[in-house]
Amino acid sequence: MELNIQKLHGHWAEGFALDQHTASSRPIKEMKIVKMIVDGKETEMKVPGEVIGWNTIRTEIAEHLYQLKYLQDKSYVDIISTEAANFLKTKPVWNLHKIIPVPPSETVRNFQPVYEMAKAIGNFCRLDVDFTTMKKVKATIQLKSIMDGDQRKEILKDAFDIVYGILAGKNVLLFDDLFRSGATLNAACDIIKNKGKAANVYVLTITKTRIKR
Repeated sequence: MELNIQKLHGHWAEGFALDQHTASSRPIKEMKIVKMIVDGKETEMKVPGEVIGWNTIRTEIAEHLYQLKYLQDKSYVDIISTEAANFLKTKPVWNLHKIIPVPPSETVRNFQPVYEMAKAIGNFCRLDVDFTTMKKVKATIQLKSIMDGDQRKEILKDAFDIVYGILAGKNVLLFDDLFRSGATLNAACDIIKNKGKAANVYVLTITKTRIKR
């Protein structure tokens, strides 16, 4: 699979996404009829009007992620996770001790794609996958509709908790499926570093959106 690795900037030591989420996105405009004078004659012509949608083409791995998350095709767990594991093998300098997946916003799902991918990556890389050390202790709404950065921070304030010093001396990979603004990953990273006392925190996501929303 051809990937275009994306650098991620945030509160962590180093972070990457395996690719952009979209390869291209073009507006779909409503066609409207207007009357115009052409060569002295009134003529009706079709011209583009308001944007009524978007024609979005996802990258290959983003399409796999879509099939996994929204169509629940579990065959894509290993396909995606293999690519993630192969990337991690290029980062031996991280000297990782464990993977901590970001707890999901929607806890009612029986199938949690981020958890399933994290387990598979852990198996491929022989890394411990920790689902319990960092807990989400406050329900949060979906942040993609919140454009204000300060409002995002307020929503995520005290959303995560961890036992003091439990990660002392550990190099942790914080894993999520999609990077948007980085607000959730920053909040999780802060609690892991400041209260959990991890030595280093690194970040990996499968895709990254082109805009921060």
